[in-house]
Amino acid sequence: MSLTVQSTLKLSSEAAIPRIEFGAYLANEEAVYNALHAGYRMIDTAEFYHNEAECGSALARWLSETGSKREDVYYVTKLWNSHHGELAANAINDSLRRANLDYIDLYLIHSPLSSRKLRLETWKVMQEAVKAGKIKSIGVSNYGIHHLQELLDWPDLEIKPSVNQLEVHPWLPRKDIVSFCNEHDIVVEAYSPLTRGERFKEPVVQELCKKYNKTPAQILIRWSLQQGLVPIPKSNNQERIKTNLDVFGYSISEEDMTKLDIESYAPVTWDPTRSGL
Repeated sequence: MSLTVQSTLKLSSEAAIPRIEFGAYLANEEAVYNALHAGYRMIDTAEFYHNEAECGSALARWLSETGSKREDVYYVTKLWNSHHGELAANAINDSLRRANLDYIDLYLIHSPLSSRKLRLETWKVMQEAVKAGKIKSIGVSNYGIHHLQELLDWPDLEIKPSVNQLEVHPWLPRKDIVSFCNEHDIVVEAYSPLTRGERFKEPVVQELCKKYNKTPAQILIRWSLQQGLVPIPKSNNQERIKTNLDVFGYSISEEDMTKLDIESYAPVTWDPTRSGL
């Protein structure tokens, strides 16, 4: 079946999430509002982004104007490192209050940068929040295989992580982590799929742009989709918000996908996946 903007993936929690997500890092309220109007149905923010209120306002505005239902949009936010452990309970309530929401669709641990004890205490709090109806699904971000295994082996695990969000693109394919996640029914969301524009002029990208008559961003987003990932492009520019969603109705051939099969370790952001236990 060919992908469309309405295509979804089913999480281990049974929730269905869109195949593409709007990244709200550094985004203002207008950008989030424009993204919803363009057709994005999943918004990714975080406590650390300091714009949960703006994301919530944009969502409320769009729902009011279109007559859509809250369940039509998948809202994702993340817990910052300083609130691991028992502090996570108040952090969850604060995220709900800032966005003026009754529930969060997907709540993630932003990174594993704390102790094993605090990470597992955090997960316990998140499981309780799911039971209380404050959160629908829970997951992690920037987790390496050893962090994931720690959680999966935890005797008190009641709810498996449904998502691992991390930087993935052809120059940071994360094949080991992606393979592990696939084996354990954990969906991989790919942030910085556009490499912050750093790889747009690579010869292979330019070659495919000409062949498919697409922008570098569209080529890299399409690569993510065909890898089975959920890409999270971001922009404050209204036109780029629209064009970044224009990645359906065509596909990159298997031969050309192979050209983007690059053995590389070149992150453009941080990399907590390699942090110790």
